[in-house]
Amino acid sequence: MVTQHAAAAGPELPGRRVTEREAWSASGVRVLVAGIGMLLAGVALLLLGIALGSGAGPTVLVVAGVLLILAGELAVHGLTSVVAGEARAVQLFGRYRGTIRAPGLHWVNPFARRRKVSTRIRNQESAQAKVNDADGNPIEIAAVVVWQVKDTASALYSVDDFTQFVTIQTETAVRHIASSYPYDNRGSGALSLRDNAEEITQRLSAEITERVAPAGVQIIESRLTRLSYAAEIAQAMLRQQQANAVVGARQRIVEGAVGMVQLALARLQEEGIVELDEERKATMVSNLLVVLCSEQATQPVVNTGTLYQ
Repeated sequence: MVTQHAAAAGPELPGRRVTEREAWSASGVRVLVAGIGMLLAGVALLLLGIALGSGAGPTVLVVAGVLLILAGELAVHGLTSVVAGEARAVQLFGRYRGTIRAPGLHWVNPFARRRKVSTRIRNQESAQAKVNDADGNPIEIAAVVVWQVKDTASALYSVDDFTQFVTIQTETAVRHIASSYPYDNRGSGALSLRDNAEEITQRLSAEITERVAPAGVQIIESRLTRLSYAAEIAQAMLRQQQANAVVGARQRIVEGAVGMVQLALARLQEEGIVELDEERKATMVSNLLVVLCSEQATQPVVNTGTLYQ
């Protein structure tokens, strides 16, 4: 049990894991207006100082214009827009400072780096894999996973590429689930990939969730999109399934025929329609079973003599 649980568990990360927190930001609209005003004022002062020529007064105007232009540039450079379904992770001098999720125009430290992370729901289908099931039979299996980034900090800083990470971990989980259960339980009642789709899907979702948790990803749903025997044994398994179906159908027919014969004998005995000895009962049972179990219509044979002639 310990070995199986360890095999199914996801990758472990170092203890100091970066988790998402809210970043500081100011209203971007006000800063945008102020930044444009400073840029226009700085350009006006710079042109005025150049036009006045040399002297202390024009020099002060030029310096003030340059400072206003730099201040306006910094104000505009700190603006960042966030749309619905996206987030911005703020990073300053290599350190994570938080995440902005609220849609709109925000202003942050102009020296900070803003990394865009999509928080929309995504569909991802795993590649078709050929795996041996629990009985050793080669099968082909694939799954589709619906997922979403819930922790942007973990998605960016805990793994190298969270999209590729989800892809690889999904394929690993699909292979592990496929090899842990047989394709068909053959009437044994045990869990199988084909006969217990809902239970297998739940276990697949749970395993994928555990594996991608370090990347801050939430698994919304997972479904098997392909499940079949491999081509090299597909025909043999099909014949086996057909044989099992024929045996099962024959068994049901025989059970029904025996019940009808028992009912017929009981009714004849209760109502006293005819007295049957053991030999006549055996003949009647034989004839009824032939009629009820035959795949083709039976032809009656008229006996002009007696049963014993």
